[in-house]
Amino acid sequence: SPAAAPIGISALLTGGAIGLATHEAGHLFFDAIFDADAGVKKVNFHGIPFFAITHESGLPRHQEFVISSAGFWVQHAENEWLLSRRPRFRQEHAPVAKGVFTFNVLASVAYSAAAFARTGPVERDTRGMAESSRTDERVIGALILAPALLDAWRYFHPDAAWAAWASRGVKIGLVVMVVR
Repeated sequence: SPAAAPIGISALLTGGAIGLATHEAGHLFFDAIFDADAGVKKVNFHGIPFFAITHESGLPRHQEFVISSAGFWVQHAENEWLLSRRPRFRQEHAPVAKGVFTFNVLASVAYSAAAFARTGPVERDTRGMAESSRTDERVIGALILAPALLDAWRYFHPDAAWAAWASRGVKIGLVVMVVR
């Protein structure tokens, strides 16, 4: 019914807001663990005002990598939980869960695009990951993009075991990069 559409859109947007909040909470969690003096800073992405969770500079490389990666780790955990526990949630009426999932995929695509172009605010997560791991930012972008695309494939093709294991492998690899 026409009256139901706004409720679904509102719930989808609520899920997206939850995805953003949990991404940022991942950063804040490790900021607190490392006593990194977290703060919020206004940033600009080609004329679009936004904000960034920031922390003190000069942290050890592995701490910087963990803090910069934490938002993606949360996204990956959320998507893995959704796709593993509810592999056919595409067919479910679950607009909040779909909003979280959509945010996670689209945020990763956007971050990857910024990483490939090496553009955006200096506080961007992919830049922090690249510098702290001494890895080209475009490689980080590919490593962020791969599980997003694989998870999107899994959403539409829940029986694709190869995509599940490939996605999990890249996600684990991103965590293991802490020791790089």
